[in-house]
Amino acid sequence: MAAPKNEPLSGSRKDASGIRFIPLTYNQAESQTSALRLILTLRPEWENGKVEFVRFTDGITNTLLKVVNRAPGLSDEEIDNEAVLLRAYGQGTDLIIDRERETQNHELLTRYNLAPSLLARFHNGMLYRFIKGAVTSPADLRREEIWRAVANRLAEWHAVVPCLPTHREPLAVEIDGSEQFGISAPTPSKKDPALQTAIDTVAPEKPAPNVWTVMQKWIYALPIGSEPEMARQATLQKELTRLVAEFSNRPGLGDNSLVFAHCDLLSGNVIVQPQSSETITPKAPLKVSFIDYEYATPSPAAFDLANHFAEWGGFDCEHHLLPTQPQRLDFIREYIRSYFKHLGIDKSAAEEEAETHRLFAEVDVFRGIPGFYWGIWALIQAQISQIDFDYASYAELRLGEYWGWRAEEDGSRAASGKGMTVREKRWAQES
Repeated sequence: MAAPKNEPLSGSRKDASGIRFIPLTYNQAESQTSALRLILTLRPEWENGKVEFVRFTDGITNTLLKVVNRAPGLSDEEIDNEAVLLRAYGQGTDLIIDRERETQNHELLTRYNLAPSLLARFHNGMLYRFIKGAVTSPADLRREEIWRAVANRLAEWHAVVPCLPTHREPLAVEIDGSEQFGISAPTPSKKDPALQTAIDTVAPEKPAPNVWTVMQKWIYALPIGSEPEMARQATLQKELTRLVAEFSNRPGLGDNSLVFAHCDLLSGNVIVQPQSSETITPKAPLKVSFIDYEYATPSPAAFDLANHFAEWGGFDCEHHLLPTQPQRLDFIREYIRSYFKHLGIDKSAAEEEAETHRLFAEVDVFRGIPGFYWGIWALIQAQISQIDFDYASYAELRLGEYWGWRAEEDGSRAASGKGMTVREKRWAQES
């Protein structure tokens, strides 16, 4: 592909985070050519090798390529040891994702051996070490050996990774704007002082960023070019204000009742680690790793858990496949045992069981909020994404989960004589 104007063909520098920055761009229309230029800048010694690309298609926003060098004489294991993952951001996603924060998240997780090494960034993506293993499917998430591994790994995230606030430059030097959505700067670029203050203080007693500030940022980014769009934004803003009042100060695990949460723990982001033939035993538990940290942020643990349970139904939102009460209880019991183990806190069996039931009840309370979160996200994606996915219908499905939960909680569904939604029925199922 032709280099963008004033962009060098090769070379690199360090960005503000100290990560190598390659001044090139991945182009979906010329995928192999642009990806090859990036990888040869990172690995010039691969120029005389046999570079191959494997495309992963589990996500619905980004492009993910595994890049390998099949040099003569290397075994499959040696090839995978040097493999690189190239992740290119979906068009327009900077509107909803703070890429600087994502880089910080990745480096933070790497320090705790919870993420692969970040090798470099480029204009619209990043390069990092390949994680060996098998990507799970929604059906895999429902397998006991998998969900137990997920519970253990998620508990480790929540227990050991600190929640760090984002450093802000003085607001006076952050003024920059766009009128695209009818407000001064509806982007995560932290450029408009009043807007950024409104985002950061949506939950006044919680350090920013957090899951509440993310939702506030997204609501500000909603299109308001028509009367229905303006009305929808106003409705969702009213609901977020209500949610913050009801949920942001509930007691929970972690400092300030916040943990470092993944917030996007769908099956495509769960990798089952390979087991060594030397150490494998018939009863050796599986281990998993998590990938893609663009939505990771401090959050109530109950939100991260409720969000993961929603992903048992996959992108098609097959609500009849969500975990029942006993399944959620077993998952949370495994999570609690692992959480306190990673904290180095000894709990008696009775204390662990009490914590399990406390968190189980809290997850139950939070069960409608993931639908609200992803519903807003999908409304934005419906406007900006060029990926072949029906975001508009997905938004209605996810927001429908939220409204179904609200109707159940406030009694309006029962008062109207309507039946429970499939999702609410499944959530209440006792066997």
